[in-house]
Parts: sequence; C-alpha cells; structure tokens
Amino acid sequence: MTFSLLAVDDTGAIGSAICSSSPAVAARCVSLADGIGGAHSQNITDPRLGPQLIDGLRDGRTVDDVLAAIVESTPDIDYRQLLVIDRTGRSAIHSGAHVLGTHGQAYSAHAVAAGNMLASAEIPQLMVEAFDATMGDLELRLLAALQAAVSAGGEEGPVRSAGIAVVRDAGWRVTDVRVDWADDPVETLGQILVATWLPQRDAYVTRGLTPAGAPTYGVPGDE
Repeated sequence: MTFSLLAVDDTGAIGSAICSSSPAVAARCVSLADGIGGAHSQNITDPRLGPQLIDGLRDGRTVDDVLAAIVESTPDIDYRQLLVIDRTGRSAIHSGAHVLGTHGQAYSAHAVAAGNMLASAEIPQLMVEAFDATMGDLELRLLAALQAAVSAGGEEGPVRSAGIAVVRDAGWRVTDVRVDWADDPVETLGQILVATWLPQRDAYVTRGLTPAGAPTYGVPGDE
C-alpha cells in the first residue's frame, strides 16, 4: 500500500518522500529529526515505531542496532515495513514476513527506499536511481523519486496520498507538503511544491528565526 524513500544530502538536510493508496500517508508514517535522521513505519502502519527509531539514533546508536532492537522488542513486527536513515546516509530496512503483496527495497550511499503492494519489486531501486541522478534542492530530488515510481507503475492499485518533508537546521520541518486524498497525488504534490512552496520556503524559515528581518506577507492588512 506504500512506496517511500528517505535521503540525506551534502547540506545536512534529511528528507522523506512517500506515497500510498491509503489516505494521509505522510501524516501517519514519517518521522524526521534535524541532525539525527529519519524513519518510516509503513505497510500495516504502527505510527509509534518511527519516533522510537529516531530516539535510538538520538542516543547515538547505529541504524542497524536501532532497527534490530525494535524488531526484537515489538509484537507483530512481521506485519511492519520499517526504514531508517541517519544523518550520514547509513540506512537499514525491515520487511516482515507478512508484508503485503509484491515488496522490495533498495539502498545507495545517501538514500534508502522500500515499498509493498508494488507493481514490481524494482520500484524502490528506480526511486533510489532517480534520486541519485537528480540535481538541486533535496525536495526536488525527492519529488523525482516519487515520479519515477509512478511512471514505472507504482502500486498495484491507484495511489491516493503523498508527501514530501525535509528538515535542515531550523528546529522544524522546513518543508512538509502533503496531499491527503487525490486522484493523482504525486502530480498535485509536485505542483504545490514547485509553484507555491519552494519559492517561499526560505522566507518562512526567516520569519520563524528572525522575525524582525522577515519579508512581509503581501496580504491585505499587511501593506
């Protein structure tokens, strides 16, 4: 029901791209922390597991150790698919014995991808390759990974929700763009991200950190 990718870049940013046939996938499955790493809890989702993986990274443990501890201690872990990446790009995946349908996973030096109920097991590898081949902001590289997955067939059924999120060093998600239900969520997400959000992203960081130097909103009442 889900395909996703976690990645880091040379600026220290950490990001997530995720898509599903289920509603509001990015609200339920994604955990990110500045300077620490990222995690996805997907398939038959347990939203508690992502924060637990992040907490383990925050304690200074390796991705392999953190994931192994969660797998060993969590009931019904065979129903879960988990991805985790640290700030350096080291990553690990758990795909349980009861993960749904065709599933797959792939790694590169700076990205990790996995999915279930896939049109083909090669979808995660295509996502990683698209991410690695794309230049520019991390958000655009994450979008390219989702677009590559959809172009290759994505899930066995129609996808309905998608999201892209990025942390850098602000203390919050500097990008968190989601489409919670749509006929073509990746297309809609891309339009919002490129045309509306990215041109304003840095201004919203400035407003949060140094409000006295922030640009105006340009709305009625704020002339």
